[in-house]
Amino acid sequence: MAAAPAVRFPVSGLVRLLGLAAAAGILFWAVHYRGGMALSTDEESKLPIFNVHPVLMLIGLVTLNGEALLAYKTVPGTKKLKKLVHLALQFLAMFLCLIGLWAVWKFHDERKIDHLYTLHSWLGLTCIIFFSLQWATGFWTFWYPGGSRSGRASLLPWHVFFGIFIYALAIATSVSGLLEKSIFMQSAKMIGRFSTEAMFMNSLGMLLVVLGALVILAIVSPGPGKIDTYRGSSE
Repeated sequence: MAAAPAVRFPVSGLVRLLGLAAAAGILFWAVHYRGGMALSTDEESKLPIFNVHPVLMLIGLVTLNGEALLAYKTVPGTKKLKKLVHLALQFLAMFLCLIGLWAVWKFHDERKIDHLYTLHSWLGLTCIIFFSLQWATGFWTFWYPGGSRSGRASLLPWHVFFGIFIYALAIATSVSGLLEKSIFMQSAKMIGRFSTEAMFMNSLGMLLVVLGALVILAIVSPGPGKIDTYRGSSE
């Protein structure tokens, strides 16, 4: 069986930089191109509630979740502290996602748009459900009340696998969301195919793909110091 690739550059630092760039990018898009964000769509504010959805989803499932996945490598201190940071970041990510889901649902209701008819919405709902179950299972088994030592050891490989799978699913969902929004706006003649906004959205999508690859690489690689990412989390 082939060994995981050893990374000879500071991949965790690069992940953090690209994660912040992705979060800044979606915020810039919402504010600069789409008029900002609001939790209502009243006539006075003119700010669509929809913009809350992509911002919170990307920051939660991509940026914060990526930091949580690498907490065992990047957070100094005891294994218990690393585990706490991992759980706390993912809980915050889940909280933001629920607000983001509420925002897009409210937007559809107000605009009389059908729910859950696109592949993006199916992927997104699947991602949130899996993410919530993964967090609850991890909390119950690895934190409180905690499973037996043998139970934690047997669950750990699956916990790592599903963590990577859910992150890849979050990247796919985010990219499909950008594509869907871009196509809708182009069809409505809101933007041109080669407009600055369309190119910006494409570039953000490519950034997410690169970020996803680097996060997965950082997880599976022992790194320059051969740091064990998750081995201690079952203890």
